[in-house]
Amino acid sequence: MKVKIRELQERKAKIVISDANPTLANALRRVLIADVPKLAIEDVEFHLGSIAGREGDEGEYESTTPLFDEIIAHRLGLIPIPTDLNLYNYREQCETCDGEGCPNCTVIYSLNKKGPCTVYSGDLIPVGDTDLSVADKYIPIVKLTENQALLIYAIAELGTANEHAKWQPTSGVGYKYYPSIEIDEDKCDNCGECVSKCPIDILEEKDGKIIVTDLERCKLCHVCDEECPRGAIDVLGLENKFILRYETDGSLSAEEVLKQSLIALVDKFENVIEMVESIE
Repeated sequence: MKVKIRELQERKAKIVISDANPTLANALRRVLIADVPKLAIEDVEFHLGSIAGREGDEGEYESTTPLFDEIIAHRLGLIPIPTDLNLYNYREQCETCDGEGCPNCTVIYSLNKKGPCTVYSGDLIPVGDTDLSVADKYIPIVKLTENQALLIYAIAELGTANEHAKWQPTSGVGYKYYPSIEIDEDKCDNCGECVSKCPIDILEEKDGKIIVTDLERCKLCHVCDEECPRGAIDVLGLENKFILRYETDGSLSAEEVLKQSLIALVDKFENVIEMVESIE
């Protein structure tokens, strides 16, 4: 299997996979979704009772919100947390603390807001390293009214989407067959029917010929070959070449996600080989 990068931005990527088959392409898709680890909030501690106002604020606040604590905890878990996979271990595998929680396997956030206001993801303050501040700061969590307050401590740890979707770093992961458009010049009379019918405008008449301006944008909809009165166009998808696209939630870069997914895919194949050899 060969992988060629067509587009690589901070949060999205487009790659071309060749010398492969649908099984391998789908394996990479599933690994991108479920087997790349990231940090996500797992434990949330809510302060109960009254909360004192800041200096100069004589108001009385109660630690209460319009939403159940479980809903707020769920929303906090879905907030993308910046992740450096070189710094953190899985909590249950951490040799430093034996799973109790330490700077090598967990990140602690605090949140202290008093109404009336809307509580956003940016109100989560990392305890210690400011580089762990949430990138998307305007994800709404809950709206507080007069005399309502929210004081919590949240703990983030590594996990994968095999356990819960909050540990899924990617979205919009999908692939398609690499398109092939062949135009038989002996049959084509340049009537222009295919050009006018193409829904994404990738066909163009130039110098008396029909040409394809951007092959990889083809959606394999077959409108052009169905509308061609002379059957001069043949559209098909190559069975050994694919275009795969994905986006990230910002917890990891698109490049890091791709690297980790390929590592995870190799590990899975090696585990299968070991199991087969053990049977023999």
